[in-house]
Amino acid sequence: MSISMYKASIPQFSKMLNNLLNILKKADAHVTTKKIVPSALLEARLFPDMFHLTKQIQILTDQVRHGCARISGAELLKMEDNETTFAELATRIEKTIHFLEQIKPAQMDGQEEKEIKFNIGEWKFEFTAEQYLITWITPNFYFHLTTAYNLLRHGGVEIGKSDFLGNRD
Repeated sequence: MSISMYKASIPQFSKMLNNLLNILKKADAHVTTKKIVPSALLEARLFPDMFHLTKQIQILTDQVRHGCARISGAELLKMEDNETTFAELATRIEKTIHFLEQIKPAQMDGQEEKEIKFNIGEWKFEFTAEQYLITWITPNFYFHLTTAYNLLRHGGVEIGKSDFLGNRD
């Protein structure tokens, strides 16, 4: 028995995005309580050549929207990368969750062998939809999600593994 493309993606991405919303609420409360300028966290980086928190969240929301749209054939919801506050990042995440909720299982399941081709700058990528989901979308999503979590944790926001994982439903 195998897991469907839909079950392997949309419900888990949505859950983790909701967890990130809760983490961002804690981050926003943290900067308010501690009287920290929000940009200290929003522009934080783990290392100078890495993206800052805001860009990490922009990329992870792009990964799931673009990826699931390519696989399902849904019309892509485009977003500007102009967020500068926790509230604006939360709105971006909420829009991404809403977009994912519009994709139905029948749009994803049965698409395993669909050809997915795209370019990022000079790099050209070709996958089957199943490869794309397993080896590109999911690892990239979790890389940027974990980096965002780590930036906030390092910045003093009182969050832990249970915040990252959320409840066990």
